[in-house]
Amino acid sequence: MKKQKAYAAAGVDIDLGNRVKSTLPQLLASTHRPEVLGKVGGFGGLFALNLKKHPKPVLVSSVDGVGTKLKIAFAMDRHDTIGEDLVNHCVNDIAVLGAEPLFFLDYLGTGVLEPHVFTEIIRGFARGCAANGCALIGGETAQMPGFYQKGEYDVSGTIVGVVDKDRMLVGQKTVKKGDVVIGIASSGLHTNGYSLARKILIDQLGMKPKSRVAELGTTLGDALLAVHVSYGPLVQKLVRKFNLPGAKPVVKSFAHITGGGFVDNLPRVLPAKLDAVIGKGLWEIPPLFRILAEKGGVDEAELYQVFNMGIGMTAVVPPDRADEVLRVIRAAKHPAWIIGEIVPGSGECRVV
Repeated sequence: MKKQKAYAAAGVDIDLGNRVKSTLPQLLASTHRPEVLGKVGGFGGLFALNLKKHPKPVLVSSVDGVGTKLKIAFAMDRHDTIGEDLVNHCVNDIAVLGAEPLFFLDYLGTGVLEPHVFTEIIRGFARGCAANGCALIGGETAQMPGFYQKGEYDVSGTIVGVVDKDRMLVGQKTVKKGDVVIGIASSGLHTNGYSLARKILIDQLGMKPKSRVAELGTTLGDALLAVHVSYGPLVQKLVRKFNLPGAKPVVKSFAHITGGGFVDNLPRVLPAKLDAVIGKGLWEIPPLFRILAEKGGVDEAELYQVFNMGIGMTAVVPPDRADEVLRVIRAAKHPAWIIGEIVPGSGECRVV
């Protein structure tokens, strides 16, 4: 009988890791871009930027995780959406500057490497990258026995994109009094507010992740695992159509409504002497947020700072072009509404 290796006996099975990773080339093939050099598995990923396409390139990067949404994935034993969530979140963070995603790197830390879990997570990464035209260029998997609870793991991701300096969206310089705010629908909580949502739904209301909830039309877990919408392709489409080279931009700024909700994210793209005023009731609040609002006992103002309340991205446009921009957004299968306006102020967002 072959003796078990000492490191494997200590909880880190290098050979298992290598066997699991041997499936990566097939999983990542759908994310390949011609600028990618070399192969997966090197000490560093290689990407040759196309300077003909981007004569004045500005690289845009972001890093993030998915927070305690992972607790729902553990409870449901469903891991195929988490990677896609993370890619889409990172894509949205750089999309607000008008950036096209180029490549993505992932990190997975776990106590014991479970092959089927690993494969599901990476499949989600690959699906997200392929949908966004982004190369999954590399990553890191760390086995750390005793560090994570049994059956749990953590993931994070880093994205790098590019935008031409002349086409970069800088709302602080272009947003004007009288502009309107368009809200684009989310698919649910996306990747923020899960600690409070779990406390309300599971701890206070006694709901079970695998139980069907009539108001949601599905199980609680499936509703909470709804994949974070990627607005990247839509942003690129709007920029190409409405922000012509040499002309004043029609779509002046985007804000990703992520951690901090409306209150903390819209001010990032506002001039210092203007406010965004968002009107409650100007869009359709999804059932999940209605449950949280009606049964959670949370101050209403805090709801709009913790949760996206059904709006995952906003765009600021002139009022005379709003209907035209809305038509393009809706034609791309994204529900959207005019949800607010830009008024004199001090660089804040108010929900009224």
